[in-house]
Amino acid sequence: MESNAVISLRGITRDFQLGAQTVHVLKGIDLDIKQGEYVALMGPSGSGKSTLMNLLGCLDTPTAGSYTLAGRDVSRMDDNDLAAVRNKEIGFVFQTFNLIPRQTAVQNVALPLVYAGKTKEERVTRAEEVLMQVGLADRMDHRPNQLSGGQRQRVAIARALVNTPSMILADEPTGNLDSTTSVEIMRLFDDIHKAGNTLVVVTHEEEIAQHAHRIIRLRDGQIESDTMNR
Repeated sequence: MESNAVISLRGITRDFQLGAQTVHVLKGIDLDIKQGEYVALMGPSGSGKSTLMNLLGCLDTPTAGSYTLAGRDVSRMDDNDLAAVRNKEIGFVFQTFNLIPRQTAVQNVALPLVYAGKTKEERVTRAEEVLMQVGLADRMDHRPNQLSGGQRQRVAIARALVNTPSMILADEPTGNLDSTTSVEIMRLFDDIHKAGNTLVVVTHEEEIAQHAHRIIRLRDGQIESDTMNR
């Protein structure tokens, strides 16, 4: 493992049982992602990129191999420990936003801080801070149905940032947005990266991947290519 790697995978495999058949989805993945890198993860349907994303996000554990995240081996943790790691170390951004409809932007963004044991005052202060960072100072008390798609994704990005995680993991973050809004959201990701955050974006869109500084392409459960983009 490289000394400044946030993520280090060694010999990662993931198998699934379909009846009597064993399906080998990931076939020996070795990967290091350094602190502050901006990485796009690409691959056709069936390449294993969703499975790899679930492993990176501590939503699943490998069949074999080791995964070290921010200095901790998470590959053999139980569900409770994985949940704690997810809350502290990973900020998630999903295609479908995953906001709670009845809660305001501030309440949605502050939610991870509840699990982190912060006081209400600390939660609100920090949530307002990151909402201002993503350009939503005038929308803090709005609920999701009062916001545009792009604004909802900004709320989701603010929620991902609120715990100061080791990594932001974004799954098709512009998949539900029109092209103009997609450009705005990717500019925001560029700014987040410039601020020193580690970003991993899973996408099937080449133009979205081009924002990243490194593009990893998967095929048939293996890394087909790993190239620097700039």
